[in-house]
Amino acid sequence: MSEDLDRQVTPSKAESASAAPPSGHHPEPPRPSTSTTTGTSTSSITTTSSAGAAALVPGLALALAIAVAATAIGKVFPLVGGPVAGIVLGVLIAALLKPGPRWRPGIAFGAKRVLQISVVVLGSQLSLTQMVQVGVSSLPVMIGSLVICLACAYGIGRWLGVVRDLRTLIGVGTGVCGASAIAATAPVIRAAGVDVAYAVSTIFLFNVAAVLTFPLIGHLLGMSQQSFGLFAGTAVNDTSSVVAAAATYGPIASNHAVVVKLTRTLMIIPICLGLAWLVRRRDRAASDTAAGPRLRVVKLVPVFLVGFLLMTAANSLGLIPAAAQPALSELSVFLITVALAATGLSTDLAGLRRTGPRPLVLGACLWIVVSVTSLVLQYLTGTL
Repeated sequence: MSEDLDRQVTPSKAESASAAPPSGHHPEPPRPSTSTTTGTSTSSITTTSSAGAAALVPGLALALAIAVAATAIGKVFPLVGGPVAGIVLGVLIAALLKPGPRWRPGIAFGAKRVLQISVVVLGSQLSLTQMVQVGVSSLPVMIGSLVICLACAYGIGRWLGVVRDLRTLIGVGTGVCGASAIAATAPVIRAAGVDVAYAVSTIFLFNVAAVLTFPLIGHLLGMSQQSFGLFAGTAVNDTSSVVAAAATYGPIASNHAVVVKLTRTLMIIPICLGLAWLVRRRDRAASDTAAGPRLRVVKLVPVFLVGFLLMTAANSLGLIPAAAQPALSELSVFLITVALAATGLSTDLAGLRRTGPRPLVLGACLWIVVSVTSLVLQYLTGTL
């Protein structure tokens, strides 16, 4: 039986000889069908893209739903604002529902990509000509307060033992423009969601304190409308809180404070570039490539920051219609709310508890430092 199987499986020598190609002849390999291969690869890419987009839907839809609710809360309670309500609701839902793997892709997309898009749209609200409108006399107060705030964030933060990224976010949020500055800085330094959540909450707490105490301080010091507008614009962070504090003092103070606040927001540009350079240098040092090629400025600039600059330039040149400004402002705030809601959903509550009260102490110190510095610099420059 085994001999019969061997005969069936093993060809005879004559069959082998007749089947073999003539000497020197090399058979051509079969040519794949170009149309079939291209069609298959295109179909594969389309299927992969569709699957990737579908994976984003659950988490992103949840972040959007939270943002809608948070925006409604912000309308009822302007002092709180949509972004802060968004991150608080996100943290609460994360604690109660604990979103699983199905939700994570969309939540991660919202926390990172939507955050970057919101910064680009924010550029439509700023204009380089605002520097001139504010006046040279106000710039020393703004720049001096910012420099001292960032220096104290580094020194006091290290002394308190606050981790690097968190002290950076609290310092930038306090010195520049609250949640917007944190939104712009977080992707540059690749900050963790728990650090973003803690920084935004800290900034919000002292914004409330400023709204309640600054008008009283202004009246006690006998500050003029312009002086108080400069004080509120340099020492209060989020726009809603700036308006709330300054409007209590008077309409002239409110208008001046908003212009100062928006001018402060332009400081996001050099700060993000500086932080990008530091992160790049740190990465090179970690990979032990000190002898490698020199850093290029182009590589330091995140793509979303380029978009921010282009939007700011377009607004400065009058390319963005005035009629579109209110809608773009609402869109920017809503996108920040979506991003912070997603950040709240991805927050590690255990990590938040482990962080302890030290970052809150840092925020209190920086709030006092910026407030006192603003008043002292106004006194020294004769604008008090």
